[in-house]
Amino acid sequence: MGYIHDVAMSQWIPPSMFLFNAGTWTPAAAAGNLWSVIRTAADADFWAYIPIVIPSNAVASKGSYLKSIEIMYSIATAALDDFADVGLWKDTFSADGSVNVPAAVDMTIDTAHDTAAERLAVDEHRMVITLDTAAWIDTDEEYHVDLLLDAAATSIVQFYGALINYTLRL
Repeated sequence: MGYIHDVAMSQWIPPSMFLFNAGTWTPAAAAGNLWSVIRTAADADFWAYIPIVIPSNAVASKGSYLKSIEIMYSIATAALDDFADVGLWKDTFSADGSVNVPAAVDMTIDTAHDTAAERLAVDEHRMVITLDTAAWIDTDEEYHVDLLLDAAATSIVQFYGALINYTLRL
């Protein structure tokens, strides 16, 4: 039997796996079959939830060693009113079935997106979130990204997906 230790693994999270708590979202395909989800313009705030879907393992230092998340999105027509909240969270599931409480994960956002003003601008974006301390994902844990965006009346928000970067050890 072989041993796998691959430090350059990535997992694509398609935009269809993102969840949103408000707004009208429509799947879209551009020329060349570029898929996305696009929000109908409206002056309102909303949350975006991005699951981190990679293998976990109950054995220490095995499975997936989460390193970074790259989120591809665009803002068109008008800049957002605000995009201050970017959070990376770890949920640890309780053994007794009680509700788990997410814990914030220390992270750094790339220098092109480390302020709200940079994130909310009309442009195509590739925001990179890097864990300050990479983490092995245990079988009773789940990681996700939460984004709070506040759109202006004519802001068009479009998500293309996310790329999860990790080490795989089996």
